[in-house]
Amino acid sequence: MAGPNALSQFQAIFSPIHKDGYKFVGGAAAVTLVAFYIWDTLGFICLLATLALAFFFRDPKRVVPDRDGLVVAPSDGTVISVNPMLPPAELNLGAEPMTRVSVFLSLLDVHVARAPVAGTILTDVHTDGIYKNAAAPEAPSENERQSFTIETKTGTKIGVVLVSGYVARRIITNVKVGDAVTAGERIGIIRFGSRTDLYLPAGTVFVSEGQRMIAGETVVAELGLTEPTPRRFARV
Repeated sequence: MAGPNALSQFQAIFSPIHKDGYKFVGGAAAVTLVAFYIWDTLGFICLLATLALAFFFRDPKRVVPDRDGLVVAPSDGTVISVNPMLPPAELNLGAEPMTRVSVFLSLLDVHVARAPVAGTILTDVHTDGIYKNAAAPEAPSENERQSFTIETKTGTKIGVVLVSGYVARRIITNVKVGDAVTAGERIGIIRFGSRTDLYLPAGTVFVSEGQRMIAGETVVAELGLTEPTPRRFARV
């Protein structure tokens, strides 16, 4: 199944800036110009900070596998757990355990979140909370988070939860209840370190702890798996 490749990693470094980052990078660039006028050393320090912000807010294109039933990674990062867990109540996914795939994002990862499947947004709930380390076991229930339920055209429902972290303090989304999304479509961004949790029904999960994820490209699972069929890819 799809995983990190040289093209994806190159694009992740040299890529356009997400629109939410314009004000940060632009502001830092303006400060850098003033700093160079005052003192060259200060200017170089500010320049490094500007480049770091541009790197953080990068938004690379991704090649999304196009086949019914595939679930792709909602974010870049490292899988920190794959376990049966009760979904958060705000997802309205019932009281039975589902497979939760948790992905931790470091400051070096792309922080643009993407829809793991094509479907319709059924729920979009923001929950206030604290800002513990996003990798902590209690983070999904105690940290600030944004929760989505997506229903596929076959009626399957999955949950996506964007969880803030110790450094991340803002979750920005660009979808709402009733919106139709395609697999791999951008649904938001989490600023400065975070976690995403994916809640899946019974099915075949292809990832394990320690695996690196590429949002929109890495296949996490296949719903209603029957027999292999050719896959098509679309750039979004």
